[in-house]
Amino acid sequence: MKRASKIYTALIMVFLFAPIAILLVFSFNRAKSLSVFSGFSLYWYRELFRDTETLKAVSNTLILAVSAALISTVMGTAAAVGINRIRSRLLRSALDSVTNIPMINPDIITGISLMLMFVFVGRLFGAATSLSFWTMLIAHITFCLPYVILQVLPKLQQMDKSLAEAAMDLGCTPLRAFFKAELPEIMPGVITGLIMAFTLSLDDFVISYFTSGNGFQTLPIRIYNMTKKTVTPKMYALATIIFFVILALLLVSNLYDDESAQRRRDAKNKKKTREVKT
Repeated sequence: MKRASKIYTALIMVFLFAPIAILLVFSFNRAKSLSVFSGFSLYWYRELFRDTETLKAVSNTLILAVSAALISTVMGTAAAVGINRIRSRLLRSALDSVTNIPMINPDIITGISLMLMFVFVGRLFGAATSLSFWTMLIAHITFCLPYVILQVLPKLQQMDKSLAEAAMDLGCTPLRAFFKAELPEIMPGVITGLIMAFTLSLDDFVISYFTSGNGFQTLPIRIYNMTKKTVTPKMYALATIIFFVILALLLVSNLYDDESAQRRRDAKNKKKTREVKT
């Protein structure tokens, strides 16, 4: 049974990571072929940094992803705090359901509905163009918010409820008590939500395609437009760079979570030691 489970796990890992491994290898291929590795070369990386349109699309994507991640993290953390303080079980259940809708809803439905809303509002106010960078930013914040809320909310529920009260008893205002006592405790969830929002925004194609304007092109849309002709290996080079950047972010997030968990365990052990001594 153990041997079968190991084989099954190995097969899953192969199916998951074999495409990425092939992409990494052929990004260093000297030739344009996807079937024959003719030798190690950095040619496609040099070609990538000479492609101004692709670099512009990367810049647009990073600006959009960072903006959407930061705004959705602030809004999602505030929303999670508000939901956590609601005492009505019915209202809380309703808010949980509303939060889950953007995640359950197919991307194409979300993209089309947001596009129709932006076009309607734009025509209502007589705007010359309804879709732009701002409509894409609003769309990305919309689908990133639930993921931030679902990362922060469990941390708030695990937190000691008396922390904020103790801080206010010592003279803090409710806002200062949140930043001084509560925020450090839920920071691992906030950081994880921020990274998730960033990666989701960076990766999105469907919603971006429906809500983008003429003057703003993200990297997924740029690659989609290239598939109508041919995708050159410099896109493999770009994908390799993005893969390692995201991998580094995930490693930092996991290390931060481990350190935070260790600090909490140390604090609990110290508290137990004091109780035993007294």
